[in-house]
Amino acid sequence: MVDQELSDSLFKKFSDLIYETAGIHLHEGKKPLLQARLSKRLRATGLKSFEEYYRYVTSSQNFAEFINFIDAISTNLTYFFREEQHFTFLEETVLPEIVGKKEKKGEKRLRMWSAACSTGEEPYSMAMCVLEYLEKKHSRYSWDFKILATDISTRVLRVAIDGVYSEERVQKVPPVLRHKYFEKIRQNEEYTYRVIQRLRDIIAFRRLNLKDPYPFSGPFDVIFCRNVMIYFDKPTQQGLITKMSSYLDSGGYFFVGHSESLAGLKHDLIYVRPAVYRKR
Repeated sequence: MVDQELSDSLFKKFSDLIYETAGIHLHEGKKPLLQARLSKRLRATGLKSFEEYYRYVTSSQNFAEFINFIDAISTNLTYFFREEQHFTFLEETVLPEIVGKKEKKGEKRLRMWSAACSTGEEPYSMAMCVLEYLEKKHSRYSWDFKILATDISTRVLRVAIDGVYSEERVQKVPPVLRHKYFEKIRQNEEYTYRVIQRLRDIIAFRRLNLKDPYPFSGPFDVIFCRNVMIYFDKPTQQGLITKMSSYLDSGGYFFVGHSESLAGLKHDLIYVRPAVYRKR
């Protein structure tokens, strides 16, 4: 039988573990949420207590369960074109500026990063936005355009890589884009939508803990790191913004969530508008 309640001492042990490994800060108010999600992992593993699970998940021999543990505590709320103003700004301001500057230099390479991409709606939205812009203004086939999409959760990355979404999940995709970039599939009297291969080929999905060393060199023209900073304390935020901005090209844009701000952090980014920054 599973423990009925997560003790304060064990909550601190788990929250310290989460902070040390993923940088996520769980305050006391998150104790019921953590208890509920750990209870699911106890049932999945057949373990009988939170204490037993803590010993199990911190054993070097059980790294696979440690990944499941991180997956369980990760929050993954997202949808296509979330915070729509960002995509409007990307198409109307950012792309004309960056693409125009690159063309003057004879360059046709665009690189973007969707950090904490969750189930893939954000990078797929970015890709649609860029392809539509290049198709209207330029020859998109002549551009070398790629997106790196990362997340700490293997569970959400599997969904993102499959690129299959319920009819409800694609409701916020404009009908013209839904028709153009998705294949409608009928399964058991229900419809699902699969992202077309051409769009999926643009995006490389990879597991990445933002606190770990980054196995890539950049630089990126645009970085979306939205609704992530809110889970970190100030020291972790400072370390992340310093590291991530170093992978942003000069003149590149950095997007955070509208509930977030870089106020109080030291960085080399210029405030452009709410939740949007530009590298000097």
